[in-house]
Parts: sequence; C-alpha cells; structure tokens
Amino acid sequence: MNGSVTVTVAAPAAALWDLVADVTRIGEFSPETFEAQWITEPPGPAVGAMFRGHVRRNGRGPVYWTDCRVLRCEAPTLFEFGVHVGGRPVNTWTYQLHPVAGGTAVTESYTLAPTALTRLYWTIAGRWRSATNQRGMLQTLQRIKAVAESATPPSRRS
Repeated sequence: MNGSVTVTVAAPAAALWDLVADVTRIGEFSPETFEAQWITEPPGPAVGAMFRGHVRRNGRGPVYWTDCRVLRCEAPTLFEFGVHVGGRPVNTWTYQLHPVAGGTAVTESYTLAPTALTRLYWTIAGRWRSATNQRGMLQTLQRIKAVAESATPPSRRS
C-alpha cells in the first residue's frame, strides 16, 4: 500500500525545495491535484501547517477537496504531508531530496494508512491505483524537473 518514483534533476536541492514545499504550485505539476491553498496562518510549509487540495481523481473526476497537514518539514531535504479524512490521516505523501552527481535526486512516495477500509480498497483496486499513482508521480516529478532546470542557469547546476 505504498510506492515511490525518483527522478534526477540538474538543479540544487534548495531550488527543488521551493517547488515541492509550495503547495500553492501543485496545480502546475500534479495530474490530479489542480490547486491547493494554505488554511493556517502564517501560510507556508511548517510542521502542523494545514492546506486544502482540490483534486480531480484520475485526472477526470470526481472532484473534491482534501484536508492535509504537514507532518515533516526539513528544508531543503524533506517535505511530508498527510491527507486527512475525518481528522485522521489516510495517505501520506513524501518528497525527499538528496544531492547526487549532477544535481538532486527527488523521490516522491505515498503510503496508505493500514486501516480496514484502505486494506479493502487496496484489495479491490490496488493494482490499478498503484499504477495510476506511479504514472502520476512520474508526471509530477518530470514537470518539476522541467521547471527547475529551465530556471537554473547551467553554471549553478550541481
């Protein structure tokens, strides 16, 4: 009930951090979440901060809002948030950034909470949803890569 994708980006971790931790930019990158807004003050990434994501499931529908809480926030290497239903996290999304030769390896991952409902869901739709998540994470990271590499002068890529 989890998965991950890693893409190497020719940009420093700090530049990528600014992209993954600014949830208001998620609509530029995600094939499912087309907008998000901070709902706590001050707005911005910090442990405990909350935001709402506007989701178009599978890129088609249904359309709904999710409440999310930042769980871990360690600039410029880790950003993690939980998607909450009824005040409880049901899915955790994580972005990890690691320096590598030529740039930064960015890993996006998800882990479903091990509840009876998520186990049932995964039993019924897990293979299909896992493939959808893998494609979506790859698309998200490729879009982040395109933005980061177009904004990073070649002399600063390391």
